[in-house]
Amino acid sequence: MPHDRHGSGNEDHRGPAAPDHGPPRVRRSRRKPRKKAPRFVAWGAVGAVVAGGGGVAYAWHHLDGNIQGTDVDAALGHDRPARQRDGSMNILLLGSDSRAGTHGQYGRGVSGARADTAMVLHVDKTHEKASVVSIPRDTMVERPQCAQPHGGAAPGARQAMFNSSYQVGGPACTVKTVEKMSGVRMDHYLEVDFKGFQKLIDELGGVDITTREAIHDPNSGLSLTAGKHTLKGKQALALVRTRHGVGDGSDLGRIQLQQAFIKALIHRAETVDPLSDPTKSYSLADTATKTISADSDLASADKLLGLAEELRGIGPGHLDMVTMPVTYDARDAGRVKPMEQASKRVWSALRQDRAIPRSATEGSVGDRTDSPVSA
Repeated sequence: MPHDRHGSGNEDHRGPAAPDHGPPRVRRSRRKPRKKAPRFVAWGAVGAVVAGGGGVAYAWHHLDGNIQGTDVDAALGHDRPARQRDGSMNILLLGSDSRAGTHGQYGRGVSGARADTAMVLHVDKTHEKASVVSIPRDTMVERPQCAQPHGGAAPGARQAMFNSSYQVGGPACTVKTVEKMSGVRMDHYLEVDFKGFQKLIDELGGVDITTREAIHDPNSGLSLTAGKHTLKGKQALALVRTRHGVGDGSDLGRIQLQQAFIKALIHRAETVDPLSDPTKSYSLADTATKTISADSDLASADKLLGLAEELRGIGPGHLDMVTMPVTYDARDAGRVKPMEQASKRVWSALRQDRAIPRSATEGSVGDRTDSPVSA
């Protein structure tokens, strides 16, 4: 998909972990309040948390019980990359069916807990710009040994599909896998459940997208003609889960759809005035907080609202979205593997709080075609 970036391709290397002084607090913005609803660039529900939260902050403490928290710091200990102390922030965004209990309702062959979507959101030190790096679920990676949620440990694997990290060790294992492969410390993680995502889009009244070509995927149930569409919840969910109806039928095409939909969702959230209908705003916030899981340092409505307020200035025009550079795995055509040097340049840019250089993704099979969908 098209990119507009500038920056250095200089690389650095992961050094020894620095002493851990506890998780960074979510900083409150010093900017003057704006009349528009705050904006946030996270996956699905977070955008609606922002859109719905501003007008009902007085009631948010009642919503804390909706949010599931995971103590990632306790699970991972101190053997992690050093924190970035320059004011920038890294958040792992996951889209999953782990809380939905769908067991195959959305798409064929879906069962059990899995994180079908993974994106690293890097917010620069000014909190005015951000980069998103999507990690294909089919990427073959070295998965570290991970503690399991109910005790014991899942052994590491030299060659494992990235998606398996969530299945064997939950979100903490996915965080650990991302940190190992990138050398970038995740300050937070946010997970959005697909079932709640569908309800959320319905409550927002749908999201507008434009398809450049017809999309038909019998696996997800999506069927769209070329042109403009307002997607309600069921269609929106099918869109972000579609893979067989676009591109080469791999996860790479689905990532393009997801990235385009996020930008469309941000546009939709900008139109929501939380003060005009407090009852609807509270309903949005209630649905959104039931849809989200987070690390324990972020698992409260007040902290999510603080994060949203801090990132309110980031709109679609200040959001650079790329796919981690990958190539097809010669041993399995249905899998991809990281392009080692190119991936290092992407992760190095995040560690140095710089824009991802355009040249870092050239030659990647995830960067060959324009998205079939636009906001």
